[in-house]
Amino acid sequence: FCDYDENVEKLAPVQIRTQEEILNECQTWWTITGNFGNILPIDWSKSYARKLQLPALNLNERVKSERLDGGLDNGSDDEEELAKDLDLHALILSSLQQEPIFTAEQVLEEIDEIMQETGPSEGVPSPDGSPEKTANDAMTKNAISSLVYGERLKTLSTAELNEVLVELERLIREHSETLIQELALRDELEYEKELKNTFISLLLSVQNKRRHFHIDRRKGRPANYHGVPEPKYLTTVIPYNVDKGSPSNASLQILIKILHAINDDSPTVPTLLTDYILKVLCPT
Repeated sequence: FCDYDENVEKLAPVQIRTQEEILNECQTWWTITGNFGNILPIDWSKSYARKLQLPALNLNERVKSERLDGGLDNGSDDEEELAKDLDLHALILSSLQQEPIFTAEQVLEEIDEIMQETGPSEGVPSPDGSPEKTANDAMTKNAISSLVYGERLKTLSTAELNEVLVELERLIREHSETLIQELALRDELEYEKELKNTFISLLLSVQNKRRHFHIDRRKGRPANYHGVPEPKYLTTVIPYNVDKGSPSNASLQILIKILHAINDDSPTVPTLLTDYILKVLCPT
């Protein structure tokens, strides 16, 4: 028979683990929850409302202490410096606020509206136009009117029909050039938007990896805790001059290459960073 009062820890020791320890060591849980909480919170200390509030409440002496308290709440000082160095979201979003782009359908609709406009204003000289330009505009409107009203075409002579044809061909060329320019501009802006989306995605990926790296370091975990060797270039800081405004497409391409290298922990990071400083920040 068994002795139920006997201490069995020496025979089969059982380690009691909490749910938090199990989740922290579970790679699946890290994969599911690793993408949440990557967006940086609003920096209240840099807002316009905060700028107006400080003189009203006379809190200038407490700004430093509030920033320190906010730093303790949001994370380590390294993460704050990282957020300040790589926070280009506001600059990129501000550059997206541009004039609307006319599509090909809108340009064609505008051409149709011009061709349908007729009235007594034909032949009236414009205040800022020359007589030659006014005459050309009048000829254009006459040609368009002749095109709209098919009955008038039957009364025109061969020479007049040739003039209408020449004028319509000129209008087609002008509007075709405008259409080509607008389509080229649209393609350029779409490419710029794609660059900015790629830049933001890489930036969030690097910030996510840095956040996990700082968490593991604060908890005293080994460098290869997640089966990945300790990164060498993950904490690299990319210098940026905020006074220059939003980066150009060429600068974005260079920054994307640097972020790709940092994200992959590639040894090409120092070379790319040096080229960026010499060609973009301090060009000779």
